[in-house]
Amino acid sequence: MMSEFKEFIARGNVLDLAVGVIIGAAFGKIVTSLTEDLIMPLVGKVFGGLDFTSKYVVLSGDVAPGTPLDAARKAGANVLAYGSFVTALINFLILAWVIFLIVKAANRAMPRKDAAPAGPSEIELLTEIRDSLRK
Repeated sequence: MMSEFKEFIARGNVLDLAVGVIIGAAFGKIVTSLTEDLIMPLVGKVFGGLDFTSKYVVLSGDVAPGTPLDAARKAGANVLAYGSFVTALINFLILAWVIFLIVKAANRAMPRKDAAPAGPSEIELLTEIRDSLRK
C-alpha cells in the first residue's frame, strides 16, 4: 500500500494539483485584499461614503438603527447581510476574470496540438476506388 501511495503522490497531476491549490489559496487572499482594501472603499466613495460590508436588513429581532452588523448578530437579530454578499460577489468576479485571463494567456503560450490528421484527399479517395474496382 505504501508503494502505491508513493506512486500516486509522484504522479505529475497530483503535484500540479497541490501546487495549484496552494497558489490558488494565496491568490484568493490577494484578491480578497484587493476587493476589501482597494475596490470597495472606492465604490463606497462613489456612493457617498457607503461601507457595503456593514449593510444589512433586520429580518427579525430588536436592533436600533445604525447598529453595526456584528453587534446586531450578537444581539440575536436575524439579519440579511447583503453588503457582505456584494463584497463576496465582487471578489468572485475579480478572481474569475483574472483566472480567465491567465488561462487565455496560457492557451496562447502553449504550442497547439495539431488537429487530427486530415483524411485522404478527394483525389486519393478516387484513386483508391479506381484501384479497388480494377481488382
